[in-house]
Amino acid sequence: MKKIINSFILTTILIVISNCTAPSAPIYNTNKHHISNKRTAEDVYKSIKTAGASLGWIIRKQRNGVAIGKLPIREHMALVKIAYNRNYYSIKYLDSKNLKYDKESNTIHKNYNGWIKNLERAIDAHL
Repeated sequence: MKKIINSFILTTILIVISNCTAPSAPIYNTNKHHISNKRTAEDVYKSIKTAGASLGWIIRKQRNGVAIGKLPIREHMALVKIAYNRNYYSIKYLDSKNLKYDKESNTIHKNYNGWIKNLERAIDAHL
């Protein structure tokens, strides 16, 4: 009986631990996402900034054709580089805080990829 109880306790602990650690995933980057509506690069930047703001992103132009996006969520933070022109935009990982980024395997907390895909969809909707 003692073995069954110990086995049950061990199994319960392992289940709790596995549920507390979110799985990592390969980093998702948007690479040269085509813009179908012809606009100026400045219009594209304004759409990126507006779309990002609607999701909590802080988007700042670094220079013409390059913006930096920051998403602070509680104790987490994602930082991306957004390259853009009138024909396409790209979103690339720059840095993060508390998202389990692993440089060697190029993986990160799976929620990061959802945030980037949501940003991509919002930008497309604003364009």
